Amino acid sequence: MRTGGGGIDTPYTNTQLLRNFERIAFYDEYQRNGGLRPSDGQAGQLKKWRVPIRIAVEFGASVPPEDRARDRQNVASYAARLSRITGHPISVSRRDPNFTVMIMGADDGAQARARAARIMPNLKAPNLRLFSNLPRPIQCFVIAAGYENEHEYRVALSYIRSENTALQRLACIHEELAQGLGLANDSPRARPSVFNDDEEFALLTTHDEELLRILYNPALKPGMSLDEARPILTRILAGRLGPS
Repeated sequence: MRTGGGGIDTPYTNTQLLRNFERIAFYDEYQRNGGLRPSDGQAGQLKKWRVPIRIAVEFGASVPPEDRARDRQNVASYAARLSRITGHPISVSRRDPNFTVMIMGADDGAQARARAARIMPNLKAPNLRLFSNLPRPIQCFVIAAGYENEHEYRVALSYIRSENTALQRLACIHEELAQGLGLANDSPRARPSVFNDDEEFALLTTHDEELLRILYNPALKPGMSLDEARPILTRILAGRLGPS
């Protein structure tokens, strides 16, 4: 897995950026409330946060202290970076958190499921089962939701396997926290990007930073359809330097 933000071998144009943003921000990888069942492939509505994001990190009883310290520092530094990129208030806080990052192992299944049910009491059974019975190939995931408006996120919960290597855990932090901001899908055509299941890039890239800046442009509102957003996206990208 590459840890750089991209390079001369990974150029991208405005046209590609727009295509990737549409696929990653307006489509879902999985069915809502359906666990790991694939989505229907239809474009949905834009999802993002309007309230400040307060991130808390929780660990399973099996996670050793040295791993906890490293993971806490990685989450804190990445949260600060995401806030700078998006212009949205994002911080690590134990006081009334609304985005919980759970780093737990297979032996912590009961703990993980109980905490998930408490943090997000409206979780449906297929999603709740993931916290205690996650298929082996899946390293991490995130679930985000709104209250009155399901597209205006108010709570998020990410699960990261503690059995992952240090780089895999860091990669999960980068991808799942960014997806929890509203970039919910992956695309095999997105490059350089963490939003690609080929796992070529482990950490957030310059391309992904662009996607986040676009998402948190104030002109884009939660609940917008793709058709409503396209003229705005065109104007946003018109102000970006580089080839079209």
